[in-house]
Amino acid sequence: MSEQLLRATPGTVDPGTFDLENIGRGLVFAQSLPGLARVLDAGGESGTAVIQAPPGTGKTTLVPPLVANLVLKRGEPKRAGGAGRILVTQPRRVAARSAARRLASLDGSPLGTRVGFSVRGENKAGPETLVEFVTPGILLRRLLADPGLDGIDAVIIDEVHERGLETDLLVGMLREVHELRGDLMLLAMSATLDAPRFAALIGDAAGQGPAAVVDCPSALHPLTVDWVPGAGTRLTDRGVSRTFLSHVAATAASAHARALAGNPAIDALVFLPGAWEVAEVAAQLRTLAPGTEVLELHGQVQPALQDRAVSGREAQGAPRIIVSTSLAESSLTVPGVRLVIDSGLAREPRRDATRGMSGLVTVSASRASCVQRAGRAARQGPGTVVRCFEEKSFAAAPAHPRAEITVADLASAALVLACWGAPGGEGLHLPEPPPANSLADALTVLAQLGAIDATGHATALGRRLASIPADPRLGRALLDGAPLVGTSRVAALVAMLAGDYRAQAADLGELLKSLQRGTHPQARAWKQESTRLQRLVERTGAGAAAATANAVSSGEDAAGLVVALAFPAQVARRVPGAAGATYLLASGTRAGLPAGSALAHHEWLAVAEVARAAGRDAAGTGALIRSAAPLDADTAARAASHLLGEETRARFAAGKLTARRVRTLGAIELENTPVTPTRAQGRDAVLAALRENGLGMLTFSASADALRRRLALVHRELGDPWPAMDDDSLIADAGNWLAPELEALAGGKPASALDLTDALRRLLPWPEASKLGELAPEHLAVPSGSNIRIEYPPVDEPGSRPVVSVKLQECFGLAESPRLVRGRVPILFHLLSPARRPLAVTDDLASFWSGPYSQVRAENRGRYPKHPWPEDPWTAPATRHVKRRMGEA
Repeated sequence: MSEQLLRATPGTVDPGTFDLENIGRGLVFAQSLPGLARVLDAGGESGTAVIQAPPGTGKTTLVPPLVANLVLKRGEPKRAGGAGRILVTQPRRVAARSAARRLASLDGSPLGTRVGFSVRGENKAGPETLVEFVTPGILLRRLLADPGLDGIDAVIIDEVHERGLETDLLVGMLREVHELRGDLMLLAMSATLDAPRFAALIGDAAGQGPAAVVDCPSALHPLTVDWVPGAGTRLTDRGVSRTFLSHVAATAASAHARALAGNPAIDALVFLPGAWEVAEVAAQLRTLAPGTEVLELHGQVQPALQDRAVSGREAQGAPRIIVSTSLAESSLTVPGVRLVIDSGLAREPRRDATRGMSGLVTVSASRASCVQRAGRAARQGPGTVVRCFEEKSFAAAPAHPRAEITVADLASAALVLACWGAPGGEGLHLPEPPPANSLADALTVLAQLGAIDATGHATALGRRLASIPADPRLGRALLDGAPLVGTSRVAALVAMLAGDYRAQAADLGELLKSLQRGTHPQARAWKQESTRLQRLVERTGAGAAAATANAVSSGEDAAGLVVALAFPAQVARRVPGAAGATYLLASGTRAGLPAGSALAHHEWLAVAEVARAAGRDAAGTGALIRSAAPLDADTAARAASHLLGEETRARFAAGKLTARRVRTLGAIELENTPVTPTRAQGRDAVLAALRENGLGMLTFSASADALRRRLALVHRELGDPWPAMDDDSLIADAGNWLAPELEALAGGKPASALDLTDALRRLLPWPEASKLGELAPEHLAVPSGSNIRIEYPPVDEPGSRPVVSVKLQECFGLAESPRLVRGRVPILFHLLSPARRPLAVTDDLASFWSGPYSQVRAENRGRYPKHPWPEDPWTAPATRHVKRRMGEA
């Protein structure tokens, strides 16, 4: 790598190269820069690479300016004002801002000039920006607006190992852009051993194989691990236990106090699963650690406070404890942190496919996440991690967090893919395909919203929803709700639904009031998001329509309407007589309100969040309503009009047919009126009862049963086209072979009066039916001249044989057992005494006459002297008569 590439004179807006020697001073990844430069040079303009570097090595700081230098070195401007831009994705807004601020500082240029960032609601980049840090969501929307990424020379996807849903989508979509453009560099950066996998996904510049992998040694210093488990459980049915949170706070306060005694410059970082837990522990620490600055770090904290938390202690500043969600788990190096306190818990998306519910749940953090968290303490020197759980819990935790695409609601992702022209991800090189069931549910949601057409591609509305930085259901509520409740109110409500706010006792109305009064800890962030969404709605013109005729006046009614517009399948009605406050959702799920919720007296609710729960907290339903707002029946029907239906439900039970006309809202019954069923409805009701109760509803006569057994044997031996006669097969096809009888039952005819012989004959295949008597005759002619009925085996005994029960004397001279079904099945003879008692069972008559017959003769000739018992059964005439009638003396 040339000196020109390593050195440059920084300036405010100077288009010269970055001074990598100065920027990389003290960073471990500086050792890997020459190797990365050679890899990218060898790939030409469209080079690819995967950077494998542990946290804290400086890859996020050094790789973007190196790529920018390569682009500048290659010359020709790609846009007015200078060379093309390098985009760097960071999975979190605070990480994007922090990385941009750090690189700009090292470069000596003002933020927003040579180095900038763009995150939701904030942009610090201009025409002269060379390196722009963005969140994956920002880049996804840019890709949909400009699939060719005009003016972009390189894209660097950072933290691919986290397997965030949006990052996974970017991997597949950018691979396509890279294949179509000959001048786009594509790099992925990973902190784990997944690098070879992503190298294969993004491919090399020539499309011949995987991208090159550039490694970097670890930058971690020695790390001490202490285990300080609490006395109680970490998780209960209601979430993280308050006792455990108090244990984390006390442990953090005491551990930080001990650390400060040895080194007053040490700051602490506490990891908790969610914003509520962060606020709870931070509040306790402000009491337990006087003189210490306690800062909160999560997605709802104001950007300025987020930046303050990750920027390090000010000179002569007080010791700091930063209480964070997994937001600080990777990407960020927080200056001064040499102590980590880990709760061992994480909040991850989960989807309950059975109930059609999605949401965030609190789980044990993976071992990989715990290691990442611990590494925060050893980035700048020897550090300590205190784990507030048992070592055996760590050993039992999953090795890695599950990829978000496998556990999350996929509505937003499916809409992005539909807009990209790859419905369901078809043809894309994704790190992992979306699960079929989750994808199918997402596509159903999008179709109900009108966001996709019959082919799975995005409609005009779908593209409009994709441009809104929110779940498409919330986007649709934003657009549809604006004319009904006003732009300001709908923006405030959608901002509340989109945020990670906890509704006490599931009451969204009370949550909204606390946000509006400013008493909620995240009120300021909510207000900023509300303002941003309001401007977005105003730009679309969605609120310009007249909002008078159907307008909703009260805030409580507006909340119910907007929630119902966003989640129509979660409109719910109270179940009369059920234990506790139990509601039936339009989706068919039953869910309960938390005990003591003020919403319990409302008949109708619009549910924003419902999650799996156990015990009394869910009124015994297994699903707990976490947030909801009241609404009335008319508003429910308006918001979920596509779920309205009317049908006649006929039922056949105890030989009687009844029918009722039912109006429904999804699974919720609105009206139920008795009516007279049609013949078709009656037939269908009897068929449904037959499928539910089985063939035991019917009565098979002796002739019908015999025919069924004969057909069962032929099917067993020959298969198609001969019909199967087992219960399941007959029931499955009952609508055809049994149609007249079903109508007769529906008309009141008793089952015992039906003739099922003719019904079964409808199943006979033609022209093969004419051969049934030959294949499976009803009778067998024996040497005496008698025609003996053949007893075929029951349908549920497929291994049994057909039987002929006949007096022994009628078979004299019969040397070989006859065989049925083209010689495949020998008849089993039950040879009887003159009193029709069994004497022998055999399918080998020749062996019987030559052997056992002599003993049978000796035992029975005295007992039955009037009947012939010849010594030679081969030559004796077969007879069904006594000796006198045979003319014997």
